[in-house]
Amino acid sequence: MSPSPAPALPRVERVDQFRWRVPQQGGMRTDGLIFADQVLMQELEGDQAIQQVANVAHLPGIVGPSIAMPDIHWGYGFPIGGVAAFDEDDGVVSPGGVGYDINCGVRLLVTPLSVETVRPRLESLMDALARSIPSGVGSSRSDLRLTAPELRRVLEEGAQWAVDRGFGFPEDLLAIEGGGRLREADVNLVSERARERGKAQLGTVGSGNHFVEVGYVAERYDDVVASRLGLETGRVTISIHSGSRGLGYQVCDDYLAGMLAAAGKYRIDLPDRQLCCAPIASSEGRHYWGAMNSAANYAFANRQLMAHHVREALATVFGSRPEQTRLVYDVCHNIAKHETHTVAGKKRRLCVHRKGATRAFPPGHPEIGPKFQDIGQPVLIPGDMGRYSYVLVGTERAFQETFGSCCHGAGRRLSRHKAKQLARPRNVPAELREQGIIVRAESRATVDEELPEAYKDVARVVDVVHGAGIGRKVVQLKPIGVLKG
Repeated sequence: MSPSPAPALPRVERVDQFRWRVPQQGGMRTDGLIFADQVLMQELEGDQAIQQVANVAHLPGIVGPSIAMPDIHWGYGFPIGGVAAFDEDDGVVSPGGVGYDINCGVRLLVTPLSVETVRPRLESLMDALARSIPSGVGSSRSDLRLTAPELRRVLEEGAQWAVDRGFGFPEDLLAIEGGGRLREADVNLVSERARERGKAQLGTVGSGNHFVEVGYVAERYDDVVASRLGLETGRVTISIHSGSRGLGYQVCDDYLAGMLAAAGKYRIDLPDRQLCCAPIASSEGRHYWGAMNSAANYAFANRQLMAHHVREALATVFGSRPEQTRLVYDVCHNIAKHETHTVAGKKRRLCVHRKGATRAFPPGHPEIGPKFQDIGQPVLIPGDMGRYSYVLVGTERAFQETFGSCCHGAGRRLSRHKAKQLARPRNVPAELREQGIIVRAESRATVDEELPEAYKDVARVVDVVHGAGIGRKVVQLKPIGVLKG
């Protein structure tokens, strides 16, 4: 007997140069909306991520379309690059809409150093970073093992805990999404297993696509905003991409079975079990919410601690004072948040899921803090380790059309397995060194699965965002050194 053919993917219609509609069909409660150009859309042909956009549109209480950014690729439940908003009264919260690595995010620091100053001593800097920031699967710190009371403070206070301990400066908190602390955390809802996994991992970068990257401002598109952010041409920057490590992974894992049971209990029809969810106001929804916010605070503290060690490494190699390396911004891209948005002319409280997507709030929004009121929230979009990354700012168009959301990176185009196959006969670190990029990594496997060809061209992804008006380009950053797990 021959196997059954795979179900046909949902129909997709072109709206304009940068937008594609997945029309409401079957059990969908709303349309899907994908941001992409013709080339990116062709790369998605036959990809199950389109089906995931349609699947999310089945969930109760969804408001507006099920949205996918141009870095879209397949993920657990929701596509990576997915955005969906749910009404607080009759909507749901879903771990698949947040992701396993809760509050995975990006932090950008700008140094007082020029690329000409750094290049001759780049090897020393990369060695200093590798010594001070543990990386790799299961990486931990021997110099910071949190007691149970201290870990509780981390989960409650986020980056504030780190600053209070001397890991950074009070002004850092003004340049972190939400001030680096989510106040709806409930530590009592975080399991002992999750806490145990988090005790020795604070201040570590982890593995996979996480990194600490030394780069420089290569191109400026908006001189006024770039200067406001301290991003002068040739200035060296440090990007940190990491999240809540094993603690966040465990929180997600702990709640999946309960969420699946809740979907049955509340008679929520799921097109995919990985979309397991619960009503926002239910006990199951509230319990996950409290634990998720705790893990998000851990991630804020994690990036704050790594930034401290970056500053120390720069001081050791170049003699710069730690306070001279300023935090440009720190943004989440695996999170759900309660926000107020205008829908059909009326203000509504919504729970906005952003999985592999980041906030892109416009100038004047009260939640972006006084430093950014006149320019909009910085949006940090890393690419691959061989090409470039971008800084954008949020726009009013994004707030109106995508619930103030933007893409979070380039987006994978090859699986990790295929990337390793492609890299096997090559020496990827040597290739990057020939381009002037020095790599430090715990293992060859990590570098191979993260080779540049494994990712979409982030310049194309960013051009879609800029062209669609849901983000505005400010600068391009180019890498010269990368610390990988």
